[in-house]
Amino acid sequence: MSGQSITDRIAAAQHSMTGSAISKAVCKATTHEVSAPKKKHLDYLMHCTNELNVNIPHLADTLFERTANQSWVVVFKALITTHHLMMYGNERFIQYLASRSTLFNLNNFVDKGALQGYDMSIYIRRYSRYLTERALSYRLVAADFTKMKRGTDGVMRTMSIEKLMKTLPIIQNQLDALLDFEASSNELTNGVINCAFTLLFKDSIRIFAAYNEGVINLLEKYFNMKKNQCKEALEIYKRFLIRMTKLSEFLKVAEQVGIDQVDIPDLSQAPSSLLEALEQHLASLEGKKIKEGSTVSREVEGDRLQPAKAVQLKDIGMQTPTISPSGQSVGSANSSCTSSGATELLSSPPDLTITNGPEVQWTHLEKKSSGGSHWQSKAMNGTAPWSHTHLAPAPIPMPQMIPPPVGQMGSMPLMAPQPVIYNQPILRTTNPFTPIPGAQMHFM
Repeated sequence: MSGQSITDRIAAAQHSMTGSAISKAVCKATTHEVSAPKKKHLDYLMHCTNELNVNIPHLADTLFERTANQSWVVVFKALITTHHLMMYGNERFIQYLASRSTLFNLNNFVDKGALQGYDMSIYIRRYSRYLTERALSYRLVAADFTKMKRGTDGVMRTMSIEKLMKTLPIIQNQLDALLDFEASSNELTNGVINCAFTLLFKDSIRIFAAYNEGVINLLEKYFNMKKNQCKEALEIYKRFLIRMTKLSEFLKVAEQVGIDQVDIPDLSQAPSSLLEALEQHLASLEGKKIKEGSTVSREVEGDRLQPAKAVQLKDIGMQTPTISPSGQSVGSANSSCTSSGATELLSSPPDLTITNGPEVQWTHLEKKSSGGSHWQSKAMNGTAPWSHTHLAPAPIPMPQMIPPPVGQMGSMPLMAPQPVIYNQPILRTTNPFTPIPGAQMHFM
């Protein structure tokens, strides 16, 4: 069917007589013509959402009335127009949709009388469910995921753990509803469904960007969470990996139908080592036996997981700094630290602080030279070499031997040697009281 039908022309004339410009624009945007809504009508309706004197409920109700039509073309185009206004219109429009208890009653919609009617009815039902989920997400979080501020200081990256745990499942549900559209390249055969798919493609990129940044924030806080939070966060991350796979399939369809490859992001699969590391950390919190070859201590585990986390955050498309075990972004740090009498390897020195200058200051744990289990803090300079210096002890006077009374130990008394002062350096491992040649004691 090409051009507007007689019904379309009559409806447009009626709205012209009543003076309702909005109703007329909605009618012209949702004609029976098997093509996408015309840009001039969409632009006019988008402009209306920015006008304070425009009745937003009236505009939305007019679109809902068009979804009650029997033609799949009219219904599909009414959904597309609604989606377009949710994306590009004033926020007042989606706020009103979110305030409604129900939006579309299209779960049982079927058009059996038109060409492609039965096939297109399937996608109409899926499309309406996504738009409903989109409005519901706005109602739950009071924000549109497709319009959130992104970056290191964005909404998802700065969100607290408690709020993040509640928000990420909502994003997952919205992305699930979008990916459930499941149109193959062979089924995108007309301008109506192609237009709907293009809008879904744009939403998928923006939703996943917010989703991705939320997961990065989650991983940054993972190693400081409690056991129950870690368990929930691990399940969220596993579901994230599944949705990455489904989104990759969705993007392949977008590439096949001719969407510019510049607009299609390259999604790299996360390394399996990261998931194993997260599971091992949770197992250590639960007191379970960790697989052989994995880390044992908490400190070593945090340092070993650090490279895996950095790789994952980079692989999923975001530029992120290396994460320290304390959760702060400090960059990588590997130092071989020498203490008195022992050499210690610290994969990540504690209390690491990055300065603006060329020097790096940190606090190094050094064992006391007196032995024992106590540790003391010693400030070191990162630019000076660490050396081991043996200092000679103070001179040790040898005690003078006093002879016992005559007759108690034989006829000859002990020979009293002269005091000996030993001033040569002594190694730390040498016993200072080792007998010295030349200072012997003779007995009869």
